Amino acid sequence: MKITGIRTFLMHAGQPDPSKWASDERSGDGASRLPGTRNWLFLKIDTDEGITGIGECSGWPRVIETAIHDLAPLLIGEDPAHIERLWQKMHVAMMGHGMLGTVGAGAMTGIDMALWDIKGKSLGVPVWMLLGGKVRDRIPIYSHANTPERALAVKERGIKAIKCGGVADPVRKVAALREAVGNEIDIAIDLHGPPWLTPADACRLVRALEPYELLWVEDPIAPENIDGYRRIRDAAHVPLAAGERSATIFGERELIENELVDIIQPDTGRAGGITQMKKIAAMAEAHHIQMAPHSGSLGPVAEYAALHVLAAIPNALILERIDDDWDGRKLTILPHPQQVGGSIAVPDAPGLGCDIDESFVARFPSGGNVSVPVPESAGSYNPGTYNEHLYVQTRLSRHRYFNR
Repeated sequence: MKITGIRTFLMHAGQPDPSKWASDERSGDGASRLPGTRNWLFLKIDTDEGITGIGECSGWPRVIETAIHDLAPLLIGEDPAHIERLWQKMHVAMMGHGMLGTVGAGAMTGIDMALWDIKGKSLGVPVWMLLGGKVRDRIPIYSHANTPERALAVKERGIKAIKCGGVADPVRKVAALREAVGNEIDIAIDLHGPPWLTPADACRLVRALEPYELLWVEDPIAPENIDGYRRIRDAAHVPLAAGERSATIFGERELIENELVDIIQPDTGRAGGITQMKKIAAMAEAHHIQMAPHSGSLGPVAEYAALHVLAAIPNALILERIDDDWDGRKLTILPHPQQVGGSIAVPDAPGLGCDIDESFVARFPSGGNVSVPVPESAGSYNPGTYNEHLYVQTRLSRHRYFNR
């Protein structure tokens, strides 16, 4: 079998209502008929035996589409069965451009995913079988909830874990959620910037969150500040989670090897593909670290890939999923994953077991893919500093911030 071509499918995907996102407030400044600037990038690899593989790329979809077409000549004429060799070939080919991080890995992710899909289809088995077989038949999921009303609605659907987010008022937000849902629901919080907390502020805040027995505190500081995670771990007894903004085993290595997190969160669309997800999981297992892939902004093909990986690894914890996302998600993918309560059945069809509706995807051309993440009204920045758009910021009015 030989690869004959690679096709890309870029679409502007509508974002969920702001009340469904785990952040203080989402910016709606996208230049498209749909709200926000979320894009989904799918690709298909064609072969001379009529088998087509599908994949998805994240990390900066509009930019990554160009990278895929630049990589395509390296792959055309190759045997798609040799996944590891092709991954290494792509990695070496991009090396001369520098450390490309999630952009380079995002391009390789969709290609790698499609190669696994082809191999599964050619052998007549699901991808999880190629990864060593199933550890579990169903994958637990968590949803997003920033208000008690949203949390109760999620709970009523049988979901057993929620995540809130934002840095404006995190302790009071968690307290309100815990009071609303009781002790039956796990709660996590994402402290993603902007602006990121400084390590000193993050230590103080994480200690304040200790009484709520959180499932984890996610991304409390900027991802480059690896040493800062050590300070937080030494300061508080709360599970830490991070890793969505890094890619490949090389990007996740320090967090895992230094045991700075309890949960590693590679993004299924930009971590480097199923090949890398399996390796990251193995690295984490050796350090007794669980895996909970980032999936909040991804499209449905990457979600399928996550289901296969989580089915096959022993240290799978839970999958991020906004189960009532944009209605177009269900129309993009065939078939749509069937969620029952708080879990999804592992697919059994050969390969990934899914396809996209190309005609539906074509109805939503990309209209922009960058934005300032939160508006001034979110209150994430110190008063009067929003227009500075700082990456990291120390909290002012500290007594009020940490004790309200």
